[in-house]
This record gives sequence, structure tokens and C-alpha cells, in this order.
Amino acid sequence: MGFFKDKIVWITGASSGIGEALVYELARKKGVRLILSSRRKEELERVKGNCPPSMQANIRILPLDLAQSETLKLSVEAAVQFFGHVDILVNNGGISQRSLAKDTLLSVDRQVMEIDYFGTVALTKFLLPYFLKRKAGHFVAVSSVMGIIGTPFRSGYAAAKHALHGFFDSLRAELWKESKSIYVTLICPGWVRTNVTLNALTGDGSKLNKMDRTTELGLSPRRCAEKIVEAIQKKREEVYIGGAKEVLGVYLKRFFPRLFSKAVRKMKVR
Repeated sequence: MGFFKDKIVWITGASSGIGEALVYELARKKGVRLILSSRRKEELERVKGNCPPSMQANIRILPLDLAQSETLKLSVEAAVQFFGHVDILVNNGGISQRSLAKDTLLSVDRQVMEIDYFGTVALTKFLLPYFLKRKAGHFVAVSSVMGIIGTPFRSGYAAAKHALHGFFDSLRAELWKESKSIYVTLICPGWVRTNVTLNALTGDGSKLNKMDRTTELGLSPRRCAEKIVEAIQKKREEVYIGGAKEVLGVYLKRFFPRLFSKAVRKMKVR
């Protein structure tokens, strides 16, 4: 019997990039049921339509906006009603930022934090009582290597991802006493070939509409999705996914912070 048989997996940010690739990867698993969420209903329908015909009856569409955290309690209630419960929540939805701190309006920092941090935390907190009642569940947060290191042009984004690590590390420690069958996994991708850069906010809040060279040369979304599925199956606590430079940066920051500080000044991040 496969790990995902009869599992109900809810994926945010499912209309593009890593989330879309994750849908396709999971749709190949026998017996899985999926809930797809993002702001764009038509794009979610497209993703669903690209899944095997045999999977169509096991996929539900649930549009939501992570920037509107006050509405997410109703989203959780709707998700639970689809199949009776949720086994795995993959918090993948989010937005990025590309601008120097000195040029970035505070409103942009707030917008990134609202979507990447508060939206994710709100969904998690609203779903948490259902996990506690069943004494089972799995929270997966797609963070970034920026949740561990910081580079130029990403101060707001790195701040939001760092905040996610603090929240989910604390949550994991708390849940251990409640149930040993509720898991927390932090996924930390490096550069992945998605439209995250095109949609990244600049200092005044407008979209960058340009592809980073580093992103263009990054890991394929499909390979990233495969690694995420593997991490979920193994119930890993924290996983780094990407090229040698990004992963090396994580360990350099951890063990040789001064050396990392010097190296990051010269790092190509755009």
C-alpha cells in the first residue's frame, strides 16, 4: 500500500510553480485525494484538468487569498468538508521581493509578511484543532534557503521566511506533547525555475516582471516536487533542496558566519 493511499493533501499556491508541479507529482500516487488552492480559480481548473482523468473525481478546487487572513477560517472549514478531514497541509503559497532595503516601502514589507507569514500561520492555526482532535496530521511549510540565510535584494522576503522557521520550529516542539503523530516539515528550496521572480515585488510594490538569471538556471519544479514528496513520506523536519551553492550557503552560514558574511556580498543573486 502506497504512503499516500487514502491521504487528503491540501496544497496552497497550487496554480503555478512548485505548487503546480507538486499537484502533478501527487496525482500519480494511487488513492490520494487533493485540494488545490490559490487566488486564481481558472488556473486551478487548468491544473486539475492536466491531471490524469482517473484523478478528476478526487480533486477539489478551493480558491483563497492568503493576504486576507480573516477569511481563512472559512477556507479551512470548506476544505475539511470536502472529504471529511485533511491529512497533510502543504503551505506553499507566497510571494517574493527584489529590492534593496533602503528603496523598499514599509507597505511592501508588510504585504510580503502578510502573505508569506500571516496567511500561512492563519491556515495552520485554523486547521490545528482538527489535527489535535484526530491526533494526526502533517504541516508542510515551503520556506526557502532565505529562511536561514539573507542576501541582498531580499530583505522583506528573507524576514518572512525566517519568521516561518521560528513559528514552525516552536509549533513542532509544542505538538510533541499533544501527539506524536502530528508532524511539521520545513522545505527550503534554493533557486527553482518558476515565475516567482517575475511576480516578485519591487520597492514601490510593482512587479519586477523580469527573470533572475539564477532562477532561470535553477532546479526544475518537477525535481523540487519529487524531493518534497520524498520529505513528506520520510517525515523529515527540515530539508534543503537546490544546487550546491545554495545548500553550501546554509552550512557556511551555520558554521562559519563571518566567512558567509563576506561571501554573500559577492554572491550573484539577480
